[in-house]
Amino acid sequence: MSDAASTRAQSADARRAALVYNPIKVDRRRLRAQVTHFAKLAGWRHPLFFETTPDDLGDGATARALEAGVDAMLVAGGDGTVRAVAHALAGRGVPLSIVPSGTGNLLARNLFLPLDDPEKMIRATFEGELRTIDVGLARIVRADGSTTEQGFVVMAGMGLDAAMIANTRPELKKAVGWVAYVDGAARSLAGAKPFRLVYQIDDHRLHTSKVHSMLVANCGALPAGIALIPDASVTDGILDVAVIQPTGWFGWIGVWRKVWWDNSVLRRFRAGRRVLERRGRDTSVHFRRGHRVEIATSPAQPVELDGDEFGEAVEMTSRVQAGALQVFVPAGHRTLP
Repeated sequence: MSDAASTRAQSADARRAALVYNPIKVDRRRLRAQVTHFAKLAGWRHPLFFETTPDDLGDGATARALEAGVDAMLVAGGDGTVRAVAHALAGRGVPLSIVPSGTGNLLARNLFLPLDDPEKMIRATFEGELRTIDVGLARIVRADGSTTEQGFVVMAGMGLDAAMIANTRPELKKAVGWVAYVDGAARSLAGAKPFRLVYQIDDHRLHTSKVHSMLVANCGALPAGIALIPDASVTDGILDVAVIQPTGWFGWIGVWRKVWWDNSVLRRFRAGRRVLERRGRDTSVHFRRGHRVEIATSPAQPVELDGDEFGEAVEMTSRVQAGALQVFVPAGHRTLP
């Protein structure tokens, strides 16, 4: 064997991947066997495996993997597991492979990854390509003054969207998947009331609005082809903001038209975009953009990150970590937005 070939072999043999997975979401034996198989084919060392628990959604497991000196991470679980692992990896230089396994698969969906072929994403860890994406970081302040800082890869929200998630029944979500959120939305809308908040984007002037919800997005696609925030991109170094403030039931019809018909249908076609350009301004939803978004309200309102409820808060400051995470994609994968 030549010196160069020997060096490459030694380098591959020294590399190791780690898998963090939610045991409730996956077939653990099959998943671990697949990761072990493809690691061996690539000449990597035997992978490390970490299960999430109710007390460790994945960030603690990722920290232990990083301490072990792994060269690549795989994550298999729901959106909460992906969020926790991505947060722990942000800025650490170790790339992530997302094996779609949950209900929404929101980040995978926004990266156009194969949602029904876990093996393809496992293989991408060892023979795929890398893309660089942004990660959001939210600092949450409670009414008692306590704070927590958490990452998000899809979106952070305050208000009705968080209440909807809190009201979604776990047993229904397990049975019918993301459609269960429709039930959660119906249960939340019945008693929904607008609340007043103050917000500032970057160093621009303060705004005060009476809203039902405010969303800060790193990317904006949802299941069923819904483009909640169509201009949001996980690679542009910007956070996109949606201020949702309908007036009465007719206002909610305007929100639905904006999110589903306008953003998810009309914007796909040139003629549809012309229709939107000629239409008058819709006051039910406002879109803004920036690198840092500060929100304050009283009393405290429910907060969610990537579909997981995070209690109530009186302040939430979100900022973007541009290019903080590398993700694996299959070879020849389509260009990210």
